[in-house]
Amino acid sequence: MRFARCPLLVALILSSVIGWSQNTRISIAAGTPEDKELTAIAAEQDPQKRIALYQDFVSKFASNKAAAAYGDWQLSQQYLATGDAAKALELGDKALELYPNDLDIVVSQIGITQTMKDAGKTVDYAVRGAEIYHSIATQPKPNDVAEADWKSRIADDQESARSGYEFVETAAFNAIAGEQDAGKRMNYIEKFTPAFPNSKFEDQVSQLALYSLQQLNQPERLESYGEKALAANPESIPTLLMLANAYSEDPKQTAKAVAYANKVIALTGASPEGKQKLAAGVAHSSLGYAYLKQEKYTGAVAELKTAVGMLQEDPQAEQAALFRLGYAYAKVNRRADSIATLQKAAAMNGPYQAPAKDLLGKVSRAGK
Repeated sequence: MRFARCPLLVALILSSVIGWSQNTRISIAAGTPEDKELTAIAAEQDPQKRIALYQDFVSKFASNKAAAAYGDWQLSQQYLATGDAAKALELGDKALELYPNDLDIVVSQIGITQTMKDAGKTVDYAVRGAEIYHSIATQPKPNDVAEADWKSRIADDQESARSGYEFVETAAFNAIAGEQDAGKRMNYIEKFTPAFPNSKFEDQVSQLALYSLQQLNQPERLESYGEKALAANPESIPTLLMLANAYSEDPKQTAKAVAYANKVIALTGASPEGKQKLAAGVAHSSLGYAYLKQEKYTGAVAELKTAVGMLQEDPQAEQAALFRLGYAYAKVNRRADSIATLQKAAAMNGPYQAPAKDLLGKVSRAGK
């Protein structure tokens, strides 16, 4: 039996799951006229002659869906090898029309869009690939299959398709990270997030979303995106931090900022280490800032002192916490502490350097 392969993609071999999962690969029985003709075509060394042979093959076996799809797919690869990426993509789409749940073809199409440097199409195909992968777990169990056997089959099918899923996930993330236009980048992110829940790129995507929406100056869209992402993954620390930070900037939303920051603190535990410690520090900083907006200055001082102590390995986040703490000290008339704290923030390079210097001058002058 001949299984379709993508010759330009090395080490991406997905086991056949025909009859068991939604990831349905092309299959051509060994010894059939189609199989024999494909073997002969594969032996042809001249690229143009091979293209003509595949075209004849597709025409000859047009009534055989598997053969037609395989022929179109191989033609796609042949045209890509000759440098005609547009034709390659067109033929790959023809194959995908016949076999819409073939993850191998989706992977192949992404290889073409990457050659074309078309980030939008890369993300679209990646989302389609993710849908195919996730559909494996949601297909109904046949009545004549035992529950335990079905679960085992599903697990095996997911494992065999895992490398394809990871490929499309990585391709989509790279397309997002490489996009320079903030609007396009955010559109890609909004497609990526629901398609790849609990992604290994979750932290980076959340940061890119925050950066993109800040560039676009669209706080409402940030909140909409964040809430949808949080609905899909309620314990996503990056999303909770993004929303806590966004809500802390809005006087009408500080209660939400407090709730989300506290949830991060709870999730990271009493004695966090590494990235968890930094996440907790940022949460304490957002919480302290929200308390400032609520005019709860004593509570703000306590949270921001904790934040400063936890953020020493992240100078930019530490500088933000120092600036906020200096402001909080000024509000509770601890002028000396405010000056000392603001001096530290003003001595650091970063976005809060100028605001820290300005506030330092005001606090210093107020004591004269």
